[in-house]
Amino acid sequence: MTTTLSPAFVDPVQESQGTFRAVMDAMARPGTIKSIGSKVAAPSPLNAAAAAVALALLDYETPVWLDRVLAARQDVVDWFRFHTGAPITSDPSRAAFAFVADSTRAPNLETFSPGSMEYPDRASTLVLQVDRFSADESLSLSGPGIAGIQRLVATPLPKNFRAQLIANRALFPRGVDVILTMDDAVVALPRSVRVVTG
Repeated sequence: MTTTLSPAFVDPVQESQGTFRAVMDAMARPGTIKSIGSKVAAPSPLNAAAAAVALALLDYETPVWLDRVLAARQDVVDWFRFHTGAPITSDPSRAAFAFVADSTRAPNLETFSPGSMEYPDRASTLVLQVDRFSADESLSLSGPGIAGIQRLVATPLPKNFRAQLIANRALFPRGVDVILTMDDAVVALPRSVRVVTG
């Protein structure tokens, strides 16, 4: 039985560069919404923005971990393997990138690699799908790239996500980077971000 793969970028060079720039801009300005300017026809339940991030940032040297929802879909697994060449690992601590479709059941950030003091760049990046960037669940952020306080509203977020981000920041320069994705937009929460409490 053959599987029909969903397509990747229509214009690979332009869309890959555009997505890369959007992600880098989002990392430089934590908590701000950035459009990737591309809608990939990704296999459900992988959303378009998460798929674009995968196409732009993954290659054969970047092990990827998929949550239970994504890993259960053979068409999603085949899509990752065919379009990115990235090896899929069952061990989240070995993943350079991790993709989570069900954000309410996302593993704690400490499940992934925070890198080391010698090689902090070897930390995992968690790509977390959300339903919307406007709801009643919010985070107040500060740190590099933020003038004053940046308010981020996104839902659904993992349980105890605020506490997880605070613990993650305490590891700096180690720590996990997080990219939230929805539709054709991304928001980044790099390990340098601080959650304002009180």
